[in-house]
Amino acid sequence: MRALLAAVVAVLLLAGPVATVAAPGASPSSGGSTVPSDPGAVDDSGVSPGPSVSPGSTAPSGLTSSSGSSSLAEQMSTPQVDRANLTLRTLSTPPGAEARVSTYSRGPDLGSSLGFATADADAAVETAAVVSRIEDADSTVERQQQILAEINRIERAEVALESRQANAFAAHAAGELSDRELVDELVRIAATAREYDERLDEIDTLAEATDGFSSPSRLDELQVALQVYEGPVREQALATARGESPQTDMYVASSQGAVVLATAVDGEYVREVFRTDRWDRGGGPISNDLAIEVTEAAYPETAALREPDAFGAGAVQRITIPHEFGTLRTFVSGGTERVFVEHQRIDLAAFPDSEPVSESGDGFNVTVERTYPGGPVTVTVLDDETGEPVPGVTVTKSVGDGDSQAIGTTNGAGVVRTLSPSETYRITVVDEPRVVVVGDIDPLPTPRPVGDE
Repeated sequence: MRALLAAVVAVLLLAGPVATVAAPGASPSSGGSTVPSDPGAVDDSGVSPGPSVSPGSTAPSGLTSSSGSSSLAEQMSTPQVDRANLTLRTLSTPPGAEARVSTYSRGPDLGSSLGFATADADAAVETAAVVSRIEDADSTVERQQQILAEINRIERAEVALESRQANAFAAHAAGELSDRELVDELVRIAATAREYDERLDEIDTLAEATDGFSSPSRLDELQVALQVYEGPVREQALATARGESPQTDMYVASSQGAVVLATAVDGEYVREVFRTDRWDRGGGPISNDLAIEVTEAAYPETAALREPDAFGAGAVQRITIPHEFGTLRTFVSGGTERVFVEHQRIDLAAFPDSEPVSESGDGFNVTVERTYPGGPVTVTVLDDETGEPVPGVTVTKSVGDGDSQAIGTTNGAGVVRTLSPSETYRITVVDEPRVVVVGDIDPLPTPRPVGDE
């Protein structure tokens, strides 16, 4: 039944997008560049789905959860925030590493969408077969053996996923994969990890229903480890390929063992970072409290906005900080005791890490809120005499010595947004015969977490 349901869902998901795709394939990637990773980085410096535990609730067997010691009333109160000095720090590729950096336009993609749906259906069929084998076991002993064997198989599969992802990072950094090919591969890896996570849920239920047997703790540890392969930009990339979300620009930066993905959608800046150099796969267990301390030390300004919550088991802990500007989620490694995965969601209207540059001419006043590489850049066009927003004018961006590319037209508030490149760029506002150029715009240093010098 589950296999049939999965197939039906896959067809329904594709039915809408297929009708709206004019031509298969995402827009071609803009020319990537190889640059030092965040050369001016500060020296002191959505959210992947998964089970969540609120403060005071009971975590599933084998998993532990924790939050800060403040009262619920204190956690829910609105902090007094000095917006002028607020910084929401973010990971990037390792300091000093040679990184490949580019931005590409992602739209509906029939080929990718069909591939994702087929893989999802195949994985669902495999899970159904696993459940059936366990349920059909001739004895309790055989049932236990089947459960343990399947957990072992998923453990091996997770190791293969990590290797597959690291190979994708390296291939993109070397120019062997395009931006679209890299993102598609990461979406497939995320989907596979999610299916394994869901399969372990099924196995956990079967284990608890087996006489004289309970789920081993490594099942819970494995589920948390699988969640590191998911991410909010991968989710957005999947939705865009299926035609469920509008075309959007995506920032991609890669180096050996690291990747940064970012985009802006539905009023949010969304970013995910994976750093294998900060992950000790053989590291020992790490406690909730220590993982919270690690995150608070690395992201002091964000942690001051709201008490973090921890959820995890074994060598990986997942820390979440929902705050008034968005959400920070980190995964902390035992062994290194460092954040190795970061997911950020930040309200575009309240994005704090920007500095304006302005230019007036031809009746326009143009302000560009510059930010760090991959961050959201807000361009605002006002009437130079009245100060009123100017809607409907075309805005272009050119990077380095490259040609200008249209990034859109201003909305009713006179605003259009793009993603910051890693090199000097210029913004041009065009309303023939009027033209205003804001040139020689340098990206800001990336506000790295404390300790990521």
